[in-house]
Amino acid sequence: MNRRVRRKVAKKSKERVGVPGNPEIGDADLCPDSNEDVDWTSLPDDTVIQLFSCLNYRDRASLSSTCKIWRVLGLSSCLWTSLDLRAHKCDPGMAVSLASRCVNLQKLRFRGAECADAIIHLQARNLREISGDYCRKITDATLSMIVARHEALETLQLGPDFCERISSDAIKATAFCCPKLKKLRLSGLRDVSAEVINALAKHCPNLIDIGLLDCLKVDEVALGNVVSVLFLSVAGTSNMKWGVVSHLWHKLPKLIGLDVSRTDIGPSAVSRLLSLSPSLKVLCAMNCPVLEEDNTFSVNQYKGKLLLALFNDIFKGLASLFADTTKTGKNVLLDWRNLKTKDKNVDEIMNWLEWILSHTLLRTAESNPQGLDAFWLKQGATILLSLMQSSQEEVQERAATGLATFVVIDDENASIDCGRAEAVMQDGGIRLLLNLAKSWRVGLQSEAAKAIANLSVNANVAKAVAEEGGIQILAGLASSMNRLVAEEAAGGLWNLSVGEEHKGAIAEAGGVKALVDLIFKWFSGGDGVLERAAGALANLAADDKCSMEVALAGGVHALVMLARNCKFEGVQEQAARALANLAAHGDSNTNNAAVGQEAGALEALVQLTRSLHEGVRQEAAGALWNLSFDDRNREAIAAAGGVEALVALAQSCANASPGLQERAAGALWGLSVSEANSIAIGREGGVVPLIALARSETEDVHETAAGALWNLAFNPGNALRIVEEGGVPALVDLCSSSVSKMARFMAALALAYMFDGRMDEFALIGTLTESTSKSANLDGARRMALKHIEAFVLTFTDPQAFATAAASSAPAALAQVTERARIQEAGHLRCSGAEIGRFVAMLRNPSSILKACAAFALLQFTIPGGRHALHHASLMQGAGAARVLRAAAAAATAPLEAKIFARIVLRNLEYRHIESSI
Repeated sequence: MNRRVRRKVAKKSKERVGVPGNPEIGDADLCPDSNEDVDWTSLPDDTVIQLFSCLNYRDRASLSSTCKIWRVLGLSSCLWTSLDLRAHKCDPGMAVSLASRCVNLQKLRFRGAECADAIIHLQARNLREISGDYCRKITDATLSMIVARHEALETLQLGPDFCERISSDAIKATAFCCPKLKKLRLSGLRDVSAEVINALAKHCPNLIDIGLLDCLKVDEVALGNVVSVLFLSVAGTSNMKWGVVSHLWHKLPKLIGLDVSRTDIGPSAVSRLLSLSPSLKVLCAMNCPVLEEDNTFSVNQYKGKLLLALFNDIFKGLASLFADTTKTGKNVLLDWRNLKTKDKNVDEIMNWLEWILSHTLLRTAESNPQGLDAFWLKQGATILLSLMQSSQEEVQERAATGLATFVVIDDENASIDCGRAEAVMQDGGIRLLLNLAKSWRVGLQSEAAKAIANLSVNANVAKAVAEEGGIQILAGLASSMNRLVAEEAAGGLWNLSVGEEHKGAIAEAGGVKALVDLIFKWFSGGDGVLERAAGALANLAADDKCSMEVALAGGVHALVMLARNCKFEGVQEQAARALANLAAHGDSNTNNAAVGQEAGALEALVQLTRSLHEGVRQEAAGALWNLSFDDRNREAIAAAGGVEALVALAQSCANASPGLQERAAGALWGLSVSEANSIAIGREGGVVPLIALARSETEDVHETAAGALWNLAFNPGNALRIVEEGGVPALVDLCSSSVSKMARFMAALALAYMFDGRMDEFALIGTLTESTSKSANLDGARRMALKHIEAFVLTFTDPQAFATAAASSAPAALAQVTERARIQEAGHLRCSGAEIGRFVAMLRNPSSILKACAAFALLQFTIPGGRHALHHASLMQGAGAARVLRAAAAAATAPLEAKIFARIVLRNLEYRHIESSI
C-alpha cells in the first residue's frame, strides 16, 4: 500500500479538549504521543474485515501477510464472494492457490482463454455468476467444462468481443448443465440454432434474460418458444427475418424489454411488435438505419409503450416509466437511483436498460457512423455520463470506454472531435471520470484513465483535468501494479504533457519518476505502456527544467535501453524522440553530453536510422542532429557509422515526409561541422542527396540542406563536387527565392566559399582538355554565383541609410543599417576559428562582391544579442580581424556595402571587448 493511515487524536488536557477542526491543534495533535505505539493488530475483527473489503486483491493479500491474525481474517469467506481476475494473469497454479479462499465464491469476472481454462481449479462449486471478456480464443471444450463444474450457475456472460470459437454444442451443454440459469448473454456467435434455443427453453425454466449480440445467425422461430424470457436482446445480429420476428415474438407472454439496436429492422416490424405484444413495455432500436430513414414513423400512437431510438428524446422516454412524472430531464437516471421507495419491476427494467444502452452506445461509438454528431452532442454524451454513475460496475466501465471512444475521429493521428470532448466537460464529466479513476477497482481505473487520456487531447479539457487534480491522480495511477491501469494513466500524462503549462505540474506530482519507473517495470511485457511512457517523457524532455528531472530520475538509461533493445516501432519512435528532446538543451544543461556518454546510445540511434518505419528514422535522425552539437558526440557518431548511415538515409528520402528530409539533412549538417566528417560525407556520396533536398518546396528542408552544403563547401574537394553535381543552380535558387532568410543566407555563404579561389587548383587536375572544359564551366558557374550573392546582400541594404552612414559614423546611423541587415536566426550559428578566418581572409579577395558578402557574414555573427556573438568576437580578435576590417572600411576601391558592414563589425568587436572586460 502506498497510502498511510493517520488517526486524529484529541489532545488530553485538564483545561480543554481539542477536537478535530480546532485551529489551535497542530500537526502533532493529530498523531499519538511519541511514546505511544499504535497496535493495528488490536483493531476489532469486523473493522479489519471492513478495511480489507475496501482494498483491491493485491493490497488485501499484502495486508494479510502482516501477521497471523490478519492472515486468518484475510481468509474470511465474506471477502471472497466476488473475484475479479481480469487485472491478473491467472493460470492453473494461481487458481489452485486461491481455491481455499473461493469455497463460497459466487461471482467471478475473468479475461482471456488462459484464465478461462484455469477457472475450474478454483473449485468454486457455488458460483452463481461468470462474466468474461477477450473471449475470442475460448473453445467449446473450455466452456463445456466450466458449465459442467458449476451447475448452480445463474448468469453466464461472454463479451462484448466475439466468441468466434464457441458453437451451438457448448451452448447446448450449458442448457443441460445449468438448470438454474437466469441470464445468458453471448456475443459474436456464428450460429445459434433452433436445437440450442429449444434446449435452453426446455432445461432452463428460469431463463428470463437472453442476449445474443452481434451474432451472424439466430433462429427467430425457436426464440419464440422461450416463454420464460422477460428481456431479450439481439442487438447487432444480422440476417434476422423481421417478418417472422414480428409475427412470433409478440406472443411471448412475459416479454417486457426487447433490444433490436444496430439491426436492419424496419418500421412495420417495430409497429407490429409494439401494437400486438400485451406485455412489451420497452423496445430499444438505437442506430437502426432503416427505421430512422422513415420520416413518417411516429411512436405517439403506442400508449404505454416506450421506443428508444436516436430520433427520440431518450431521457423523456425513460421518465415515462415512472409514476412520478416530475422525474424528467437529464437527471432521470440519477433520480431513479436515489428513490427512497423502490419499485422492483421498474428497477428490473432500468437495470436492463442501463446494460443495453451502455453496450449499444459503446458499439456505436466504435463503428463511428456518419450523421450522429447531433445525437452525441444533445443526448449521447449525457447518457454515457449518467451511466457512469450506475451501480453496475460493468455498465460504469462500458460508459467510460464509450466516452473514450466516441470523441476519437482518427486514432492513428490522435484526432478527436472537440465539440464532443467539450460536451463531456460541460456536463461535469471530468470530475465524474476522475472520481471513477480513484476507485479501487482496476477495471474502472483503467477505463476512466483511458477516457481522460483521449479527452485531454483537447486543450480546454486538459486544462479542466489539471484544475480538477487530474494530474496527481494520473501520476498515482501510473505507479499501479496493474499494467493496463499504468498504460492508460501514462497515455493521459502523454496527452497532458503536450501543453507547456502542464509539464511542471506533472513533474511536481511525481509523474516523471513514475514514467521512468514504468519503463523498467514493464520492459519485458508491455509495448503499449512503454510507448506511452516514452511519449510522455519525450514531451516533458522538451522543457528545459523537466528534461533535467528526466535525467535525474534515470530517464537517459531507460530511454537508451528502449532504443537499443525494444523491437516495437512505436516504442522506438518515442524513445528516439525523447532522446532528441533531452539533447536539445545543450546550452543550458549537460543532458546532451550525458546521452552521448550512455553506453550504446549513439550506436542504437544510428541503427534506428535504418528502420523500415519512417517515424523511427525521422526521430533517430533528429536525435543524432541534436547530439552532434556536442564535439565529442559528433566524433563518436561518426565512429559508430553515422556518416554512412545518414548519407544512406538522405539518399533514400527523396519522396519521404518533409520532417524526415529536414532531420536527415540536419544530422548531416551537424556532423559536417567537423572537417574530417565533412570530407567523409562528400566521399560517401552525400553531396547529391543534399542538392536534391535543397530543391525541396519546404522551408525547413531548405535551411538544413543549405546548412549542410555550406559546411561541405568549406572543403575545396567538396566544393568541386557540388559544382560538378549541379549544385550551383540549386544554391542560386535557394539564395534568390527561398522563403527562409536563413536558407538564403547559408546558400550565399556556400557559394562564396566555393568561388573564393580555393577550389581552382582541384578543378585544374586532369588532362589539358578536361581542365579547359572545367575552367570554362567554373567561369560560368562563378559568374552566376557572384551575381546572386550580390543580389542577396543588396536585399538587406537601404541606400538612404547607407548614404547617412557613409557621411557619418554616428551610432544611430550604423544602428539603422544593422537593423535592416539583421537576419535574426543567424545569431544561432556557431562558426569555428577556421571559418571565421576564412571570412576575414575573404575581405582581401579581389572580388568586391565577396568582400561585401564576407563583411555581411561577419556582421551577422557579431550582432549584439546573438547566442554566439561573444565567441565569434573572441575568434576574430585572435585572428587579427580588426586590422583587416579597418583596411576594408578605408579602402577606396571597396564597395560601399563592404565599408559600412566592416565599420559595424569593428563597432561590435569594440562593444564585445568592453563587455568582456567589465
